[in-house]
Amino acid sequence: MSCLSCSVPPLGCTDFQRFSYTTPLTSHSSSSPSLRWNGKVRRRISRSSSYSSNLWGSQLPSFNGSYEPCFSIVRIWISPLCMGRRSSKIATRKGAQDLKKGKLYSKIGKEVVSAVKKGGPNPLSNTALAVLIEKAKELDVPKDIVERNIKKASEKGQEAFIEKVYEVYGFGGVGFVVEVSTDNVNRSVSAIKRMVKDCGGKMADSGSVIFRFKRARIVNVKVSDAEKDQLLEIALDAGAEDVIDPPDNEDASEDQSDRYYKIVSSPEGYSVILSKLRDEGISFEPDNGYELLPVNPVEVDDEAMELNKELFSELLELDDVDAVYTDQI
Repeated sequence: MSCLSCSVPPLGCTDFQRFSYTTPLTSHSSSSPSLRWNGKVRRRISRSSSYSSNLWGSQLPSFNGSYEPCFSIVRIWISPLCMGRRSSKIATRKGAQDLKKGKLYSKIGKEVVSAVKKGGPNPLSNTALAVLIEKAKELDVPKDIVERNIKKASEKGQEAFIEKVYEVYGFGGVGFVVEVSTDNVNRSVSAIKRMVKDCGGKMADSGSVIFRFKRARIVNVKVSDAEKDQLLEIALDAGAEDVIDPPDNEDASEDQSDRYYKIVSSPEGYSVILSKLRDEGISFEPDNGYELLPVNPVEVDDEAMELNKELFSELLELDDVDAVYTDQI
C-alpha cells in the first residue's frame, strides 16, 4: 500500500503534509519509480508493500530493508467559512432587519421626547405619554429606551422633534416618500438632498408622489407562523381589506425569517384583527401607527430596480429618517 494518498478534501477539511528524513537510501536502479522533492530523488514504495501509516513522520521499509522517508496526509477539521450568494443574502436580510428594528426604537424614542416636552414626564397626567408607553410595550421596545428618552426630554437644550415628509423621484418612474422626525430641519433636509443627488435621484415637489400611496394599518405575520388560508379567514371575519403575499424570494424554502404576510386593515378594524390573532394563538408584529401602501405599484427593469434599492437603503440609513416607502414592485 502506498503511503502517498490522493483525495479531494471535503468542505471544512484542510490537508497538511509532513516529511521525515531518516537513514539514507541505498542506490536504486534507474528503472525504479521515484519521487522528486527539493531536487532530491526519493524512491516510491511499491503498492504491494504491506506497511502503511497515518502518523506524521512515518517511515516505511523499502524492499532492500533500508528506511526511506515518506509523507502522510493529516486532516484537520476547521470551521468552514460562510461564502457564496445565499450567505450574502442572509447577511443582507439580517442587516435590514436590524436597521428596521433600530428605526422603530428611534421613532418611539423621538415620540416620547415630544410627548414629554408638551405634557411633562408623568404618564398619569400626560395622556399622550401613557399611550406611547403602552404602544412601546406592544411593539416590544425595551423599557430602558422609553425611560432614557423621558430623561432626555428634560435636559437643557433638547428640542422637541418635528415630523416632516419629503418626496423623491427614483429611476423608471418610481416614487419615494421619506418620513423624518428631527430636532434640526436644516440638517435633515440637507442630508436627504445630498443623498438623493449622490444616488442619481431627484427631489420632488410636495404632493407629486404621496398621492400614489394610501395610509393603512398593517399587521405583519411571519410566513412560518401561519397558513395564508387561515389568515384569509381571520381577515374576512374581522373586516380586513386585504392580505398581501410576501415578495418573491428564491431562497424562501430555506429561510423564512424575513418573509411576512401583511393584513391590511382600516383603523377601525385594526384592534379586532389583533384580538382574533391572539385568540388563534398566531404570533404577529403590529405596525407603529400606520404604513403607506402603493395604490398602483410600478414595475421596472433590473437595472432601475437595483438603483432604486440602493437609493432606498441609503435614505433609510440617515439618522433623522424614520421610514421610507416606495411604489416599486
